[in-house]
Amino acid sequence: MAGTTIEGRDDHLRAAEGALVRIDDVIAGYFPGVNILNGCDLYAQSGELVGIIGPNGAGKSTLLKSLFGLVKVRSGKVTFDDKNITNKRADKLVSMGIGFVPQNNNVFPSLTIEENLQMGAFQEPKAFHSRFDEVADLFPALAQRRKQRAGSLSGGERQMVAMARALMMEPKVLLLDEPSAGLSPALTDEAFVRVKAINKTGVTVIMVEQNARRCLQICDRAYVLDQGRNAYTGTGKALANDPKVVELYLGTLAKA
Repeated sequence: MAGTTIEGRDDHLRAAEGALVRIDDVIAGYFPGVNILNGCDLYAQSGELVGIIGPNGAGKSTLLKSLFGLVKVRSGKVTFDDKNITNKRADKLVSMGIGFVPQNNNVFPSLTIEENLQMGAFQEPKAFHSRFDEVADLFPALAQRRKQRAGSLSGGERQMVAMARALMMEPKVLLLDEPSAGLSPALTDEAFVRVKAINKTGVTVIMVEQNARRCLQICDRAYVLDQGRNAYTGTGKALANDPKVVELYLGTLAKA
């Protein structure tokens, strides 16, 4: 187990047994010889909402992309539903039940909302209408404006389209990279409400988030990354109230 954890290494490894998603001692990076992740561990049990927080450059987004096959894993192992998915192609992971919402460029601006969601169901086009109706229950505003082009939407509305599109394939796990990035305080609150609502439907959520305070409020467990390694892990409440985590990583944000 890399790093120091609030739970303790042995406890963390025992708790990871039977997890739906598991990352063990992963080393990964974008360029040869340059590692961003330096032995990361993570697990998510079925139905959990897991947060990933930490300073800029800690490797948070890289961890998600490594899980989703977008960054080369040089060593270590990524497991999903008891299957080794290390470095498996992203399209294969979608068909297995993993959805991913990137932080930037996460909609097709020239397409309508409906067409964006059709792209989300491209592997199972016959299921589009039934899935659209189910997703519309979570995002009713999208159904009402289904013919509007995504490029004309606000940042918060685009984020909803991106999340809805990722749900079109009925994923078991949804990976979210900075869902509140660039949003106003009101839209940030709405984004977190949507994330929690998705999780309550039974979808396991793993979320990278810069808004550490709000992330810790809604997640079941969280990881603090620092320099590509696990610095701390524990329940959201435990991390939010741990003096060392507050002093070193959260600061005034946690007190707001």
